[in-house]
Amino acid sequence: MVQTYALPNKNNKMWGVIPGVGLTLLLAVSAKYLAVLPFLSIMGQLVIAILLGIGWRAAVRVPQQAIVGISFSSKKLLRFGIILLGMKLNLIDIVHAGPKVLAIAVINIVFAIFVVYGIARLFKVEQRLGILTACGTAICGAAAVVAIAPQIKANDDETAIGAATVAILGTIFTLVYTFLYPLLGLTASGYGIFTGATLHEVAHVIAAAAPGGQQAVDLAVIVKLTRVALLVPVAIVIGIWANRKESKKNADVNKTNWKSILIPWFIVGFLVMSGVNTLGIMPTAVTNQFIVVAYVLIAMAMAGLGLNVDISTFRRLGMKSFAAGLIGSVLLSVLGYVLVILFGLNGL
Repeated sequence: MVQTYALPNKNNKMWGVIPGVGLTLLLAVSAKYLAVLPFLSIMGQLVIAILLGIGWRAAVRVPQQAIVGISFSSKKLLRFGIILLGMKLNLIDIVHAGPKVLAIAVINIVFAIFVVYGIARLFKVEQRLGILTACGTAICGAAAVVAIAPQIKANDDETAIGAATVAILGTIFTLVYTFLYPLLGLTASGYGIFTGATLHEVAHVIAAAAPGGQQAVDLAVIVKLTRVALLVPVAIVIGIWANRKESKKNADVNKTNWKSILIPWFIVGFLVMSGVNTLGIMPTAVTNQFIVVAYVLIAMAMAGLGLNVDISTFRRLGMKSFAAGLIGSVLLSVLGYVLVILFGLNGL
């Protein structure tokens, strides 16, 4: 089990929030500066933040008074970060990318969710953790894990392990892609679409696409953000599925309680902000600052999730989900490569 501590009493609530938020901010800022180093840039700020959190938890006892703030960062601040991240998405770019790119994104997401989840269940991974690992692999890494978690009532252990799993997997595959690029026989555009369609985090996509040049990076980001945009319908569908499953458990067979379906308001906010960016309401300089703040908030959340990961718990619960994610990611990479060739996107 993840080590827990008694919460501070009511009178010390603010004191509990400040140290925890401060600790996650420290780790997030450290991750930001570490992410500019040559090798670490491959991982990106978000992955480094979650690894720093895991390392801190393993090496230093988390102060009792920090628990409330850590929870605040990993839940509340993450949601605000995801909303602001919508400023990175321009819906017109997705339209201009064409129907084939959208088709690849949809096919890969559906494939990854079902395949990773199926493998996870085959390996006897707990159902909720299997869903989180599948969605993180399919859509946008740790951010997808945390977005889906409340839809299926996942606990903190499952959320933290799911986020850590896809963060580590994404880093491994980024390194593999970088070394494989000269051997894949893909043009810069084909390689960009391939990386954007298959890798886990936006940072992974940018780092892996870099050997193909700016054209590869630009296309990779567009394809990746297309997958990110699809987080909204996926979260809603999973929420409906989870609700129906709960209804069946309570003998209300095939009855969906629409009122109890959790609407992911922060994902709606993400779409609203992407709409604002698409319409060009704000100057580019302001939009860029929002994106910087978004990554800081999400990095703080990743650090908070890392601080919730107990190594012994990860060994017990996370290794099988990691194996499922690994196999699923390999199959997703193969599918993405085949689709780029079949759809004639290698010479785009």
